[in-house]
Amino acid sequence: MRPEYRNKKIEAHIRELIAQAIQKMKEPEFESLKDYIVISRVLISKDRRFADVFVSVIGNSAQRKKAVELLEKYKGYFRTFVAKNVRLYTAPELRFKEDKGIEESVRINKLLDEIMSKEDENSSDN
Repeated sequence: MRPEYRNKKIEAHIRELIAQAIQKMKEPEFESLKDYIVISRVLISKDRRFADVFVSVIGNSAQRKKAVELLEKYKGYFRTFVAKNVRLYTAPELRFKEDKGIEESVRINKLLDEIMSKEDENSSDN
């Protein structure tokens, strides 16, 4: 099996495991947020020692910041959960990062819609 293909499979598996761990978490701090947290992607380093976990949160910027901080706070729990369910020599160190890709695509779509509506208005005036 090629290493890139194996890394992609590991990344997908870690993504699923972290999502499961979030749902199983019993901490009161997570109760209000866990339904709004989405693990959008995971990138594992070539040596498989680090995994960057990109998190999207449905809500305002304060909620996004709070969610990433909570995930960072409990990253030991998530690493243990991953270690118990992934067959690797060592469990990767998890680094949670805010994924702004979804928000940016929504913003771009809104801008494109505004441009299209202005063009439609201009063409109907002619």
